[in-house]
Amino acid sequence: MAASLSTNSYNRQNWEDADFPILCQTCLGDNPYIRMTKEKYGKECKICTRPFTVFRWCPGAKMRFKKTEVCQTCAKLKNVCQTCMLDLEYGLPIQVRDAALKIKDDLPKSDVNREYYLQNVDAALATSDTIGPGGALGKLPSHKSELLAKLARTTPYYKRNRPHICSFWVKGECKRGEECPYRHDKPTDPDDPLSNQNIKDRYYGVNDPVAEKLLKRAQAMPCLEPPEDKMITTLYCGGLDEGVGEQDIKNAFYAYGEIRSITLVGKQGCAFIQFTKRSSAESAAEKTFNKLLIRGSKVTIRWGKSQGKTAAIGTSPDQGMGQMVPGHLPAAPVEVTKNYFGLAAPGGSAPAGFMPGMSLPSSLPAPPLGGSQYPSQDPSRMGAQAQQQPQY
Repeated sequence: MAASLSTNSYNRQNWEDADFPILCQTCLGDNPYIRMTKEKYGKECKICTRPFTVFRWCPGAKMRFKKTEVCQTCAKLKNVCQTCMLDLEYGLPIQVRDAALKIKDDLPKSDVNREYYLQNVDAALATSDTIGPGGALGKLPSHKSELLAKLARTTPYYKRNRPHICSFWVKGECKRGEECPYRHDKPTDPDDPLSNQNIKDRYYGVNDPVAEKLLKRAQAMPCLEPPEDKMITTLYCGGLDEGVGEQDIKNAFYAYGEIRSITLVGKQGCAFIQFTKRSSAESAAEKTFNKLLIRGSKVTIRWGKSQGKTAAIGTSPDQGMGQMVPGHLPAAPVEVTKNYFGLAAPGGSAPAGFMPGMSLPSSLPAPPLGGSQYPSQDPSRMGAQAQQQPQY
């Protein structure tokens, strides 16, 4: 203990004497008629080393006995359970909660500074009207976070109260059978980071393997990335019911910025919301992605596509010449004059390296679009004018 009962009254007045512990629903168990044992000044707090009242109980059938590990002052300071050191509101480690709420609460770790700090906290909690968290967490106006709401457990996790693994059963020496109060399960991998946890690291929010696992899960959650084209200010809203109207969509998005237009496609159950500013569209996409409910149904949010990219398909100079324009006939083959037997080039002179008996290539370049396609479409080829033969 930090001090004995024979010391002066100044040290004893800081000892904790409580009637009921501060526990979460998981540690308390599902039994409404639970029985606890109370030991006044039974142990010292594992954080501040001050004696406090220890409570011990069994959460339920085939569960291990649990007891309080820290005093109520340290628990109120971080708003955590006295046994599992998890947040009372969300059931998450302190490191995850402080990272989501952007709290930096550096508690003193030396004996003298910690004792002085906790005395001031006790005085502040005693004079406050409402019993709540102290320190930096108690100064926040509200403890709301979208990340915490996603990671938080909605129901108690009673599996955490299971007995420990029987070491004799692992060695093959347990002879108690079903009467053994410990679990007969295979132990986890010793190299697993979750097998090495420290109560002080969890309380101070540093090097907590459970918190690191949850933070990695939060980073892997899907998110809606804004497109690179800054001209896109339209959001796609899908999964709408038949009774959803334009006013319902406007009520859901008007708080994020000025809306230019709303296009509702009732048959497909979707709508397109165009904002006047890109910042308004980004704010609406960030705050409504996987969260928006319209008339009780969850709505899918996506970014609109750029119209310039879809219109530019097939209009590039390299691709336009080789493609057929709708409404025009295919290109006619070019007639080769004075080359009845394939002995000379169209110009009248044989090219270099030309061998008699060689055939010309089967495909010739097509004439430009807009000109005559067939000989019958050329007025000069209709017999009105005779083709003049060159004179030698």
